[in-house]
Amino acid sequence: MDPTYWHRQKATEPLFEKLIWSKPENRRLAGKLLIIGGNAHGVAAPAMAYQAAVAAGIGTARVLLPDAVAKTIGKSFPEGEFAFSTPSGSFSKTAVNQVLEHRDWADAILLVGDFGHNSETAIFLEQLAEKYRGLLVVTQDALDYFVKDIGKLTDQENVVVVSELGRLQKLTRAGMPSLIIQHSMSLHALAGLLNSWTRETPAKILTYHNENFVYADGGQVSTTPKAAASNWEVPLAAYAATWWLQHEGRSFEAVTTAIYELVTT
Repeated sequence: MDPTYWHRQKATEPLFEKLIWSKPENRRLAGKLLIIGGNAHGVAAPAMAYQAAVAAGIGTARVLLPDAVAKTIGKSFPEGEFAFSTPSGSFSKTAVNQVLEHRDWADAILLVGDFGHNSETAIFLEQLAEKYRGLLVVTQDALDYFVKDIGKLTDQENVVVVSELGRLQKLTRAGMPSLIIQHSMSLHALAGLLNSWTRETPAKILTYHNENFVYADGGQVSTTPKAAASNWEVPLAAYAATWWLQHEGRSFEAVTTAIYELVTT
């Protein structure tokens, strides 16, 4: 018998069906999402996130890119806006002020990846995590900047971490060594570990293990079966952000339903 905190969602049956019927139909009421990512050598992640957010039913999405790509992107991506970049084409530490100018507009921010590795970008992301208190979803290499102190994300009520298990293992090994995540552990063992972690801290964790998406929040854990998932982090992070901002205050139900919606599309 599964523990009471573990909720198994079927690929053909959502755990929270009523949430699907309560989804906003009017775009003006469907929320505003700011997607941040990219560097001079790649903008695939923010572009994919934008497409996924639209598919998930976001009302309006903006994509903030480093201005090093402004000439190459140009008018081909009208949703794109640009912030200060470093000489190497990553986000500059001064870009945080430009992001914070959007905070009154955005219902949520998605740090989607393709940031590269740059010391100024590290300052940019750290300051953003400290100063922004709206809903925040973080995935891919944005997480790498918090490897020495993942608590800067998981100790906040407003953050969902979307990570494949290997990166999550690396983050906890460096920043929370008491949490031992292993690829060899059973789904039951992972559910128990995430139950303890999210019951004792505000952490909200979405990962994938043993052909299941696993989401933990407030001591509750949901699992949703999906075989051979690949390249899932960006689209699922966009779905999670969209559903969460549309059902603020119901993060466990919202993100679990976002998983169902993406799995069944």
